Amino acid sequence: QVTLVESGGGSVQTGGSLRLSCTASGRPGGRFAMAWFRQAPGKDREFVAAIRWSGGTLYYADSVKGRFTISGSNDKDTAFLQMDRLKPEDTAVYYCAAGMGLITSSMRIGGAYNYWGPGTQVTVSS
Repeated sequence: QVTLVESGGGSVQTGGSLRLSCTASGRPGGRFAMAWFRQAPGKDREFVAAIRWSGGTLYYADSVKGRFTISGSNDKDTAFLQMDRLKPEDTAVYYCAAGMGLITSSMRIGGAYNYWGPGTQVTVSS
């Protein structure tokens, strides 16, 4: 069983930065991927970024490309999301997700991930 724990959320002003972390325990080997999704009040959950450990391929939503950077620890147990130039529309609960055997076309789909963290709040004020 894989358990995910997020940290690093908080409140910042427009243009500020935050760094989220997601640590996985009980991580299986093989074709493992980790991702970040977010959900704002009254809106659907949306994909933010993902990393495929095998090969290190990165994926980003257009809305965050150039502002957010996903990376991982050398032991592949922790994924980071560096968020720069934050905007009020980035305000949401951010969730870490992990999955195995995802194909490229599934990397941006929440339903393809097997494990989820409890979420961490990010609030950006104008």
